[in-house]
Amino acid sequence: MKITLLVVGKTTDTHIEKLIQEYQKRLVHYVPFALTVIPELKNTKSLTSQQQKQVEGELILKYITPSTDMILLDERGTEFRSIEFADYIQKKMSSGRDVVFVVGGPYGFSESVYQRANAKISLSKMTFSHQMVRLFFVEQIYRAMTILRSEPYHHE
Repeated sequence: MKITLLVVGKTTDTHIEKLIQEYQKRLVHYVPFALTVIPELKNTKSLTSQQQKQVEGELILKYITPSTDMILLDERGTEFRSIEFADYIQKKMSSGRDVVFVVGGPYGFSESVYQRANAKISLSKMTFSHQMVRLFFVEQIYRAMTILRSEPYHHE
């Protein structure tokens, strides 16, 4: 099983990018992991938010195979405590299917992406910048791996 975090647009804050890279380095000791960036759309001023979601959705779906579990990071998704998320990851790992977690663009996801998704999860009821979500989520995947191995990173 491989875990991919698929995101729209690059991380522009160098401090956040360094932290993301640190957790990526840690993660590869536990599970194959990749962060894939779909380039931001150009000339979006000429597009409505709906059109932008549609184009981004088409780009997102190009990365998804029929055998992939696609899970959206969405404010209306299921919230987990870290231990519950570790159990969720364990079940996904047991299935043997590759998992792609997706962070959408500034306006969210198109209807076609929602229809293809296998699940939605939420990091919080609060709203975070897309760049911060990447960092928080990569850290949570790392935390889940340490929980599953009973390592001392997570305290409860």
